[in-house]
Amino acid sequence: MRINCRLATLGLPTQLTTVADRTVLRRYFVTMAIGNLVWETMQLPFYTIWRTARFAYLAFAVLHCWIGDLLIGSVTMLFGIIAAGRQWPFANGGRAVLVTLTSGVAYTMFSEWLNVVVRGAWAYSPAMPVLPVLGTGLSPFLQWVVVPGVALWFAYRRPCALSVETCR
Repeated sequence: MRINCRLATLGLPTQLTTVADRTVLRRYFVTMAIGNLVWETMQLPFYTIWRTARFAYLAFAVLHCWIGDLLIGSVTMLFGIIAAGRQWPFANGGRAVLVTLTSGVAYTMFSEWLNVVVRGAWAYSPAMPVLPVLGTGLSPFLQWVVVPGVALWFAYRRPCALSVETCR
């Protein structure tokens, strides 16, 4: 038996909310993990280490950045859930998505600026398109629009269409 999201907010068992929460979070994190691993690997040629580092270091860099992406994705999703309030994921999903995406992009732009422009911790290759004003790369910006955008779309797609039997 399928239920409507509105019915869930009107007092269905708390186990149903827990199942919906876990479903949304599981979909989000699995999609984020796969998407960010692929993106980090594919954007390597936009950084100078692509030409200067050995394969082992490139693998380490991808793993290091991927773990950082998962941490950023976790914290930004937490901000989104907090912004949505107690009825999340049944209500205020748009607010959660907006806060998650905005905070992810904001942190990434700050981090890229800090590490490339200020600290010089890593450098872009000439192939990296750079955003005006901040001087940060287009690829990391797009990463934090596209990957979480797809992950959130997938996570929120019919999160409430759970069967009551799954709650027992």
